[in-house]
Amino acid sequence: MDSDAQIEIRLNPTLRDIPPAAWDACARATGSRPLDPFTTHRFLLALEESGSVGPGTGWQPLYLTAHEHGQMIGCAPLYGKSHSQGEYIFDFNWADAFARAGGQYYPKFQIAVPFTPATGRRFLTREGAESRALPALVQGAIQAAAENGVSSLHVTFCTEDEAIAGEAMGLLRRTTQQFHWENRGFQSFEDFLASLTSRKRKNIRRERAEAQGFGGTIHRLTGDQIAPHHWDAFWQFYQDTGARKWGTPYLTRAFFDIAHDTLRDDMILVLAEREGRPIAGALNFIGKEALFGRYWGCVEDHRCLHFELCYYQAIEAAIDLGLPRVEAGAQGEHKLARGYLPTVCHSLHWLADEGFSDAVARYLQAERRAIGEEIDVLTGYGPFKNATKEEQD
Repeated sequence: MDSDAQIEIRLNPTLRDIPPAAWDACARATGSRPLDPFTTHRFLLALEESGSVGPGTGWQPLYLTAHEHGQMIGCAPLYGKSHSQGEYIFDFNWADAFARAGGQYYPKFQIAVPFTPATGRRFLTREGAESRALPALVQGAIQAAAENGVSSLHVTFCTEDEAIAGEAMGLLRRTTQQFHWENRGFQSFEDFLASLTSRKRKNIRRERAEAQGFGGTIHRLTGDQIAPHHWDAFWQFYQDTGARKWGTPYLTRAFFDIAHDTLRDDMILVLAEREGRPIAGALNFIGKEALFGRYWGCVEDHRCLHFELCYYQAIEAAIDLGLPRVEAGAQGEHKLARGYLPTVCHSLHWLADEGFSDAVARYLQAERRAIGEEIDVLTGYGPFKNATKEEQD
C-alpha cells in the first residue's frame, strides 16, 4: 500500500516482526529515559506477549509502519477493535446512534496505547522525517480503514500538534479533559504547599497526616528495588480495582511478570505496608517530561490513603525527578483540590459514512465549546493562591 510515491505503508500483525531499534527510533525512546514510556517497543510488546491484547481481547494488533528507501521512518500503534472498552475517550453514544440508524459500528480501527489514557505522540516519526512520515501515516491509516471496510478510525490521546495537523488533513478533532499537576519550579513538597491557599494547604496536610497514620509504612520503589514478589501483592490490588471499574481487569497477570523484566526502570511502585504485608499500592510510569499515574488498588480501606499513594506521592516523586508534570489518569474532579488542574486532551476521528461524519462534526463543535467553558470554570476553583482567594481564606 502506497500513500506516497516514495513511502510504503505496511500493516504488521505482531510487533515481533518490527525491530525494536527501528520502532524506538521513531518513538524517541532511545537514551536513558523515553519521551513516552507507553509507545516504546518494550511496553507495547509486553501487552502483546502477555495476551492483554490479541485474540479474544477486542484489541487486534495491526501496527502501522512507513518505509522510505528501505528505512522505517514512521510507525503507529494501530489496533482493530470489536468494542470501545479500555479507550477512555468514549464513543459509546456514537456506536449506539450508528447502530440505531442501521449501521455496523464495529469493527473499527484505533490508534492508541491500549488501556492508557495518557497524552503522547501517536504518529511516531524518525527525527528529520516528520514532514514526510506523519502525512504518510495519517493517509495510510485512512486508506487501510477504507480498504478493510471498517466504520471508522480513531486516534486517541494524541498531542495538540498532531490534532492540528490531522484536522488540516480532513480528520475530525475532538477535545476532552483530564487533571494534571504542573511543576512550577518547586524544589520540595513544601514549596508546592506554599503556592496554595491556606485552606487548601491545611486540608492537604491533614489528609497526609491521616493517610500516614494508617499503622504502617509507605515505600517508593523503582528499578531493581522492585522485587518479583511485589507483583503478587499488586496483582491483588489491580484485580480489585479492575473488577469494580471494568468488570474484569484489562491486563493479564503475565503482563506484570514481563514488565518486571523489561519495564521496571520505567516504573515507580508506591506500596503501603502494615505489619510486613502490602495492603495498598499505586503504579506510575516515568517519561522524560511527565510522571504518569496508572493503577491503584488496596485490600484494606484506610482514610485518605488513596490520595496519599496516588496524588501526593506522585507529586513528591515528580519534584525529586525534576519532571514538569504529573498525569494522574482519567476523570476525577476530586483531583482539583489536590493541585491537579483541568487540561485539554485531544483526539482525531475519521468516519466512513459521510452523513454520520457530518452529524458527529456538529456534535464535536458543541462539545468543544462546553469543554472549554468547563475548564475555565474549574480552573477558577483551583487551589492556588491569588489575591481574591487569599482574602476569602
